[in-house]
Amino acid sequence: MHRLVVFAVPVFALLMACEFIYGWLRKRNTYRFDDTVASLSQGLLSQAVAACTQLFQIGLYAWVYPALALWTRPDFWNSAIGWTLAILLFDFCDYWLHRAGHESAVFWAAHSVHHQSRRFNLSTALRQESLVALLGWVFYLPMAVVGVPPEQFGLAGLAVLLYQFWIHTEHIGKLGWFDRVFSSPSNHRVHHAVNDEYIDHNYGGMLVVWDRLFGTFAEEAAPCVYGTRERLEGSNPLHAVFGPYAPLWRDARRTRHWRDKLRVWFMPPGWRPADVALRDPKPAFSLVAARADTPPAHPQQGIAGALQFLLWTAVVLRFLWCADDLRFGLDAALLALCGAGLWTTGALLDARLRARSAWGLQLLGLGIAVALLWPH
Repeated sequence: MHRLVVFAVPVFALLMACEFIYGWLRKRNTYRFDDTVASLSQGLLSQAVAACTQLFQIGLYAWVYPALALWTRPDFWNSAIGWTLAILLFDFCDYWLHRAGHESAVFWAAHSVHHQSRRFNLSTALRQESLVALLGWVFYLPMAVVGVPPEQFGLAGLAVLLYQFWIHTEHIGKLGWFDRVFSSPSNHRVHHAVNDEYIDHNYGGMLVVWDRLFGTFAEEAAPCVYGTRERLEGSNPLHAVFGPYAPLWRDARRTRHWRDKLRVWFMPPGWRPADVALRDPKPAFSLVAARADTPPAHPQQGIAGALQFLLWTAVVLRFLWCADDLRFGLDAALLALCGAGLWTTGALLDARLRARSAWGLQLLGLGIAVALLWPH
């Protein structure tokens, strides 16, 4: 499965290049260099994490499948109808996991990584979460109950994920009847927007029918403003992954009520214990402030950051190619090195590290990673 990702990367890169050139020619560029590197770093990091968490990606499903499956019919699931049904079932289960990711604080902390970019383009599609699988695997167990084999579960998930790549663009307008049935660029722009009228809508991965059935559909009308209401500042990939948990932990620690110490994790995002909110109020959300942008990275930092990012991309792709043949301890060590390398690239782009210091750290990390991967 990891090798399929390696083959897909050049295709993704080509399509992003085409989108960038099209936007540049139309004088409507939707890319920004440091934002794109941050999004792609999250994509690489999520794949490195997936290589080390196979237990949660598909292992637990395969483990419980023999005990839960009520209807095991390999001949049916290998048919065209069976494959179609498996994909539809995955998309249905994914709708509810995605909805939980917006309506429960601890799930939002994991999912918000995908929404942090204030741009909306094909690189945003690759800004994938690293920790959702650790929490969300249980949402797919109904597929095991009806008998979807583990192999088809994994491939159905890949199909739903790959479908969603193309809907992350501002260059495709409304598509008529298609928008009423399928997730489309117009529908998904609404999902990524922080406008009051759009927030928490259009969860469907392939089909927007689920949103129409369960009352979570909104049609695109006003221009979308992207990002998260708790803005991520900077390009630090580790802060993007773990940072959203920090305010939950602080509020849980500071509230005097034991019930609220638990509720803060499972109430909707933004909910706070009354005693904490009274002592430490947060400013109201402002759409005007959400539109504001930060200064771009200095050109010299950008060039160095681009080179470092490309080197770590090569390391991660080699890691994914070999991951199934490596011991877990080696996988974990490579994950740590990749995380540190991508963090260093982000620190350079944010001007928190000088280029000389960043290159020193990078060459050390890259050297160790290459030494670990070379025998394989």
